[in-house]
Amino acid sequence: MMVTRPVRRFATLLAAGSLVLTGAMQAYAQEPTAAAAAPKAALDVELNGLAPSQKGCMMTFVALNTLPEDIAKVSFELAFFNDKNAVDKITVLDFRNLPQGKKRVRQFDMPNVKCEAVTRVLINDTPVCDGLEKGACMKGLVTRSQVSIPFEG
Repeated sequence: MMVTRPVRRFATLLAAGSLVLTGAMQAYAQEPTAAAAAPKAALDVELNGLAPSQKGCMMTFVALNTLPEDIAKVSFELAFFNDKNAVDKITVLDFRNLPQGKKRVRQFDMPNVKCEAVTRVLINDTPVCDGLEKGACMKGLVTRSQVSIPFEG
């Protein structure tokens, strides 16, 4: 069987094109998407521990700022709930500065609060969030708890 020159050239081009296309598809499939590659920018605050103290309840928090900029000063308004799901206390805690990309541990000795009476903690607001645009701290807030009570934001 005789194959003419144009048909042979077309077959060669078709084979080369399919190899290039297959290679491009494999490379595309291996590249992570931009959303998957970059973690979401957030202000991550974890309730890490509760321990009875002489004053009341020592609360330990771990904060990580992955927002685009340093936070010069941030404070959180926290509401403490009891076993009747009623707010027992509202207070503002000063977390000071939170540099971008760094974890910070903050402890607060809460007077007249019994750890065992706290059933839930809520970050109600961020009255101070210096270094970012207004509302960025609350908008980027992500909370979690390492203790037996929920910590919400």
